[in-house]
Amino acid sequence: MSNDNEFRICPATGLKIHLPGELLIKVNAVTSVIFLAVGGLFGLLVALTRWQAVHLLPADLFYLVLTGHGANVLLFWIIFFEMAVLYFASAILLNSRLATPWLGWVGYVLMLLGAVLANVAVLQGDSSVMFTSYVPMKAAPHFYLGLILFAVGALIGCCVFFATLVIAKEEKTYEGSIPLVTFGALTAAIIAVFTIASGAIILIPTFLWSVGYISHIDPLMYKVVWWAMGHSSQQINVSAHVAVWYAIAAIVLGAKPLSEKVSRTAFLFYILFLQLASAHHLLVEPGISSEWKIVNTSYFMYLAVLGSMIHGMTVPGSIEAAQRKKGFTNGAFEWLRKAPWGNPAFSGMFMSLVMFGFLGGITGVILGTEQLNILMHNTLYVPGHFHGTVVAGTTLAFMAITYLLVPLIFRREIMFPTLAKWQPYLFGFGAGGLSLFMMGAGTLGVARRHWDISFADAPLSFDYPAGAYLMLGLNGLSAILASVGGAVFILVIVCSVLLGKPIAATQAKPATPPPAAVVASYGSAGTLKLPGTIILVTVFFVSFVLYYYVNWKYLAAVWPLK
Repeated sequence: MSNDNEFRICPATGLKIHLPGELLIKVNAVTSVIFLAVGGLFGLLVALTRWQAVHLLPADLFYLVLTGHGANVLLFWIIFFEMAVLYFASAILLNSRLATPWLGWVGYVLMLLGAVLANVAVLQGDSSVMFTSYVPMKAAPHFYLGLILFAVGALIGCCVFFATLVIAKEEKTYEGSIPLVTFGALTAAIIAVFTIASGAIILIPTFLWSVGYISHIDPLMYKVVWWAMGHSSQQINVSAHVAVWYAIAAIVLGAKPLSEKVSRTAFLFYILFLQLASAHHLLVEPGISSEWKIVNTSYFMYLAVLGSMIHGMTVPGSIEAAQRKKGFTNGAFEWLRKAPWGNPAFSGMFMSLVMFGFLGGITGVILGTEQLNILMHNTLYVPGHFHGTVVAGTTLAFMAITYLLVPLIFRREIMFPTLAKWQPYLFGFGAGGLSLFMMGAGTLGVARRHWDISFADAPLSFDYPAGAYLMLGLNGLSAILASVGGAVFILVIVCSVLLGKPIAATQAKPATPPPAAVVASYGSAGTLKLPGTIILVTVFFVSFVLYYYVNWKYLAAVWPLK
């Protein structure tokens, strides 16, 4: 049973906050920001090297930095933050105690030890195998060991989350079903278990291979199982940042989903089908049957796409319904024009929503189509796509929710409010540019991982179109802009946490943000009179169809080649 001395009541929201759980949220969130800074620096160095006019790093350092960039931003920054989200969505939103905080600390220590160990292996120069670490390339044993320890720690965190849900149910700290945001976090945790299990299946034998106990790892088998982890880890992100969208819309605007049951069904589609998108990394593998490729990337994966499309309508729809309820009813878009664009939580969330849909979502379906995939496979189009999902989508959403968590969890006011206001725009436009210009370079055929597109030291010369050099130059400028936005975020958040004005109970304003009941109980907006959202969704579908047609036309132009 819970001890009331372990709780505090947040006067601004009415949330009953478990102090041991709050501390774990703080530590995981702070640690995640540190790895974001490291990974972001590595990413800037990668972009400046790909920019041919700068070409910053030599080949060996380029691949070292590229490996560190992938590990730190695709795994360590995001999953540490997701641990904080899981604990927040369970203990805090359900007014419950966190199950076995000591076990949460065990998980955290293992994750931290693993992340540090993997970084040490990369910086030592013997593990430049990049994010995918395809065999027969071999990293140092402590690289694989670090990833295994990190995965075990994350699995422990998921177990603590599941146990907290059980405790909250048994102690009746909430009524009815778990809130939608918690349901989204549950979706992320379930996918995380699948992801971690896949990682264990492939990383443990690879670690044994690296120390000499196993003589051979089959490369095709490695790819199939590894992508069940490598891509599914990004599906954890999708589920988590969609939950963050709902949370921010509720906290900032009091928005309710159009239909809570439909939104929950969309999350269920994620659990059942989203991992199948992993197959799009394997569509050119000759050792895998066409039937397997077609089934995975067509009929089943489209149900996961349907889930994202549902969220893509219901989130802006819930915002429009809430705004119209407040009187913003003139025309189709007064609700959007008069939204709180100066609030970094809202602006970051809405840009994340738009860029994830247009840059990440549409291109993901293109890459997941077996016939079209051959046009972009292993080109810069692929990292361009996942910069649209993981950077412009997940990272921007996590930055946005941080502006609400600092006052709530750290009880500090946000410092440098003007910088905070502009930060999502700096980072968002930079991340959007990264995605667009890498996809542009990939469309022109630029290889995904090559250090020097001029092939200056190659015995046989090859020239990409001049547009490829332009795209990589614009990509470098976008990386600088995104890095400035990331640095501003780290400056604002670190200074706010360490030096921000403490928020005392007497300073809290109950109306800002709205009461926690908005997030904790939800319900449905119960309206489809949303002309603005219908127009936005129509624009999305028209863009989708046109881009799909353009790529089939492009493929048709290639067919005559023999």
